[in-house]
Amino acid sequence: MPYVRDSFWSGRTFTSLEHMQAEALLWATNVAGQRQCRPLGSAKPLSVFEGVEAEALLPLPETQFVLARWSTSLVGPDIHVKVGRTLYSVPWKLIGRRVDVRSTVTMVQIFHEDTLVETHAALEQGKRTGKNDYPPEKIACRMRTPILCRGQASQVGDACREVIDQLLEVDALYRLRAAQGVLGLRKKYGDARLEAACRKAITVGDPSYRTVKGILVAGTETDPEPETGDAGAAAFLQRPRGHVRRRHPHPDARRRPRRPGPR
Repeated sequence: MPYVRDSFWSGRTFTSLEHMQAEALLWATNVAGQRQCRPLGSAKPLSVFEGVEAEALLPLPETQFVLARWSTSLVGPDIHVKVGRTLYSVPWKLIGRRVDVRSTVTMVQIFHEDTLVETHAALEQGKRTGKNDYPPEKIACRMRTPILCRGQASQVGDACREVIDQLLEVDALYRLRAAQGVLGLRKKYGDARLEAACRKAITVGDPSYRTVKGILVAGTETDPEPETGDAGAAAFLQRPRGHVRRRHPHPDARRRPRRPGPR
């Protein structure tokens, strides 16, 4: 490279890329190829090329060479590997295994024991996740639709179905995660307790995931409602209309005589 820099580039100017390429070809043939090269035993590079190397040349490949970078990464518990500043998902069965990663400008390929296991479009920074890389139970959870949520809620009971219906009544897709969360409580607390908690949440007027879960955590889904003692009558927080409040002096207050004054 120092030789090319000092002999070809130094002192030259070019008007276009084509002009530079033509001048480089002439220089390589008439100057660089005719010099006496010490590593070749003072032979001319052009003579060595024509006598030894020319017959060994292969034709250029049909596809353009792609520059790729190889690295090794460990698959984390979240089924992702880190490549540069980006996280890419890997099939869940490879958690804890080391994989080989081939990165190009447009594509990231992940290999395990020389077998291609996942391909992602390259991303400069962020996260790429393939939904099929999750375990089957996670895929089922992510694929639940409002219709399936309502069907599972009906299996629990009428109260649970009512809670799910109210959650999905408006902006169903936005509130789908909350509905999934309510149904996810079945696994830990069972259908009977979940149905009782949903019934109580409806009674208190807050059929939300947070309220249902709070009732189950506290274990109060079967507690009776507290009695108010007013037989259901509403409390009067204001005095009846027309009532005038009169101020009564304190018994110990001294009454001062009025002083005479001008009228």
